[in-house]
Amino acid sequence: MLTPLGLAPSFGFGDRLGLATPGHIAAVRGTGFAPVFAQQSVRENSRTGRTPQQVLDDAARAVEAAGWQEPWGADADHLKMPADLPAFVAAGYTFYTVDPGQHVDNAADTDAPAVLREKASAAGSRPRAGGWDELVSIYLGVERTPAPWGCFDEEKLLRAVVKYGLAISHTVGMFRRLSELRDSFDFEVSVDETDSPTTPLEHYFIASELTRAGVRFTSLAPRFPGRFEKGVDYLGDLAALDAELARHAAVTHHFGSYKLSLHSGSDKFSVYPLIVRHWGSRVHVKTAGTSYLEALRALAELEPVLFRRILELGLECYATDRATYHVSAETERVEVPAGDADLPALLEDFHAREVLHVTFGSALGRYGPELKAALARHAARYGVNLRRHFARHLDLLD
Repeated sequence: MLTPLGLAPSFGFGDRLGLATPGHIAAVRGTGFAPVFAQQSVRENSRTGRTPQQVLDDAARAVEAAGWQEPWGADADHLKMPADLPAFVAAGYTFYTVDPGQHVDNAADTDAPAVLREKASAAGSRPRAGGWDELVSIYLGVERTPAPWGCFDEEKLLRAVVKYGLAISHTVGMFRRLSELRDSFDFEVSVDETDSPTTPLEHYFIASELTRAGVRFTSLAPRFPGRFEKGVDYLGDLAALDAELARHAAVTHHFGSYKLSLHSGSDKFSVYPLIVRHWGSRVHVKTAGTSYLEALRALAELEPVLFRRILELGLECYATDRATYHVSAETERVEVPAGDADLPALLEDFHAREVLHVTFGSALGRYGPELKAALARHAARYGVNLRRHFARHLDLLD
């Protein structure tokens, strides 16, 4: 049943080809996770040439064919403006992820106090109409015991207002517009695709201001420290991340009304035990391109000529296609093996994975029909790859 999933533990399966849902069903069946089988962003739709309706229809056909009877969701991912909403609402999506990242002022972390005051004044001390005095009375006006996520002084509050105020106002507007179009939905707020990490104190400010504005959000995705790049494991100090996650979890537990969302969740195997330690089952994990990489693994195993062509194109297009993604692969470090038997090993290589991951639009533009036809011939292998790969994710998150 396609429905909002609420606070149940959930897992998002992105499917850029419209062919992966059978493998996703095989992986999630019998686990405690509610699946989001249809998940695609406006950015992905533009690169795959698919519409929101096509994405949802592809997932729904696979759900019906597999006899899946449990709740499942459909995520309109990384929505940036009100004009993005209607096509997903018309198709029947149940989960809406708003990305106000373009309204986040990353410079607020280092701006001088005078610059911060000028910015806050120009923005009318967003996000609330009551202005700076109201924010001071709420966050500075009462003596408080220091919280695990920290406490505000005037400068920290000013930085939070400048950094996230406009983003919060934009999110409130998106929520209100969506509420006019649809009665029941999951609503996620994502500030993960920014240059500057979200501190636990800023997390508290965002959650508090959204709550005060009447936004009923199901999940929130902060920008954590370190590098959560596409299709590879976490890059950074795990011990430092663990300590930071504990403080973020304290914020989530304080409000008790939403779950933590881990974006760029594909293949973050070293992070999953930390997520479980701090949030238990109150989580949503979002993956996308890792299913496409498993499709390419099937090609590397069974259609090496086509795989080599896709890889060659990826190496050519990477410098352009990477522009909207947080990745750090270097094409010169991708060593293409001479023998076909060694091609599948590229799917374990950091640089090759990221190159292939972010150049999917170019690959589908040139080789889409061939790629999909090859996967139709090798559907069983593709399904086995997906089931094995996602079982590794879900086992660590259980």
